[in-house]
Amino acid sequence: MNKINLGVLASGRGSNLQSIMDACESGRIPARVAMVISDNSGAFALERARRAGIKAEFIDPEDYSGKADFERKIVEVLQQNDVELVCLAGYMRLVGKGLLAAFNERIINIHPALLPSFPGLHAQEQAWNYGVKFSGCTVHFVDEGMDTGPIILQAVVPVYASDTAETLAERILEQEHKIYPEAVRLFCEGKLEIKGRKVYIKE
Repeated sequence: MNKINLGVLASGRGSNLQSIMDACESGRIPARVAMVISDNSGAFALERARRAGIKAEFIDPEDYSGKADFERKIVEVLQQNDVELVCLAGYMRLVGKGLLAAFNERIINIHPALLPSFPGLHAQEQAWNYGVKFSGCTVHFVDEGMDTGPIILQAVVPVYASDTAETLAERILEQEHKIYPEAVRLFCEGKLEIKGRKVYIKE
């Protein structure tokens, strides 16, 4: 099977990027990370990529007149590297129309809550504060909304009485590192089909 080129957008430490890189390296995913882009010059994700011999580039939003212009540059870099699937890994910006149009139904994201509950920032803390008994994480296709795209996979994590927002976040992260590479694998093997709001996994 031909390897699919992945592009990863990350704003922070890149632990989900690492889980995807590891799964590619081990052959679990028929793909390779071709390009890592960050909007944050200090993102450790860039360092992870460079250490693995993967192209990594900081694109400064301040250098562009607005979101459309900034995303045009991201699309250009992704296309130059023949990227077929874009993975958001702790990318702290809402994806705009330009990027969505260039990679229609080819952008996925991981969110540290069971969507549609607790979208947006600090989802683990939101869930913990709300007092839910179960939380988890969600891999979904990206659309114009805030964490509103069709759901690919979810993992459930129990919330214990002894938990803090931090310990809950750590346990959720363990599951993120399992289901994100799995969702990428399913995409790369052509096993995902979107019908309306639902994603069907082909056997």
